[in-house]
Amino acid sequence: MARAAGARGGGRCARCGRCGRCALLAFAAWTAGWVLAAALLLRAHPGVLSERCTDEKSRRILAALCQDYQGGWLVGDLCEDLCVAGELLYQRCLYYERGKKVLQARWRGRPVVLKSKREAFSSFPPLGLLQEQEAGQRGPGIPEAELLLVLAGEVKNTLGLELPNSSMGPLWPGHWGPGWRQQLASAWSLLQQEEYVHLSLLQGLSHHVLPVLGSCGHFYAVEYLAAGSPQHSALFPLGRAAPWGGRAQARAISHIALSFLDMVSHFDRDFSHRLHLCDVKPENFAIRSDFTVVAIDVDMAFFEPKMKEILEQNCTGDEDCNFFDCFSRCDLRVNRCGAQRVNSNLQVICDKIFRHWFSSTLKSPAVSFQLRLQLQQAVRECTDPEGSAGRWRAAPSVFWKLRRLLQAALKELQEAEK
Repeated sequence: MARAAGARGGGRCARCGRCGRCALLAFAAWTAGWVLAAALLLRAHPGVLSERCTDEKSRRILAALCQDYQGGWLVGDLCEDLCVAGELLYQRCLYYERGKKVLQARWRGRPVVLKSKREAFSSFPPLGLLQEQEAGQRGPGIPEAELLLVLAGEVKNTLGLELPNSSMGPLWPGHWGPGWRQQLASAWSLLQQEEYVHLSLLQGLSHHVLPVLGSCGHFYAVEYLAAGSPQHSALFPLGRAAPWGGRAQARAISHIALSFLDMVSHFDRDFSHRLHLCDVKPENFAIRSDFTVVAIDVDMAFFEPKMKEILEQNCTGDEDCNFFDCFSRCDLRVNRCGAQRVNSNLQVICDKIFRHWFSSTLKSPAVSFQLRLQLQQAVRECTDPEGSAGRWRAAPSVFWKLRRLLQAALKELQEAEK
């Protein structure tokens, strides 16, 4: 039978001398290799499958949103300005990525960004309590205690946080007027968007994230700030702050780097749980005119409980425990990734941001050679702690070393201008 099969398959296998089995296995291995390569490509570059971002489709999405508003399906404090008064005007499409729609608009003369995880309001799973109420399976109203219980469950599922009712204010109006069903349905669509929940809970607590300005149905608005890009020589558009490079640019970069350090410390220490940034790249940050760093895309930011849940997966090696920029280690005794992240926000920012600025002693002649060399060495130590000291996570002393060197650079630049 083996010989007959081998004959039909084109003869004996040259490697094993029996049949085409080796060729079949080789083909299977080749196919698996391509599937793995494709998966890694999509993980590193999710925009590969992104839709084309067009003005025509963006206008159509907002027209459908307004149609739902006028049809009485959804509400929001920005709906009137968007759909009736013409005070919230679409300008351009910024990007579509994995279903998420991000549009630039102008609201009463102010540039803003409209965001939603999904295109249509109807694509969000409805609130079960509302469905039961509409089907006549419960009384005319929904007790607030039940709503808060459902809300707490959604926050736990989304962020991994168990929050007291007193902390739910930014997410939940707490009082429902006329049209309460539409208010509830609209709030529920927003609660299913991780970034909206993050930004709302951090409202007023952090100057390193964007405040939510308002919403209409499933779309929410945030301040528009120009994102960074690898195409900028300084990674971020510095505008009039450093129009000619030289000392002005060196001063701006030093201020921005110090603000990154402030953000790292803030996210590590100032909340009940550490906030992990798992997608660090210039495009996910912006710089205010006072050089404050702002995280403008926090879809891949996770508080410690959720981070542990994400990292603790099956594995056969350490490479299986890498979730974008957040790494864990594989325990081969049980083939499970550790729940603790082994690298840090500081380490990734040193690698993805600081190394661009300080990897060469030639990049900023406005600062003395000795200081440039010290900064280069400190960034290398921060980026590769395992290579320099047998550790995975950058030592706390590196943070203070970088801070001291950047402050020294600013002082040096200030004295040079006298």
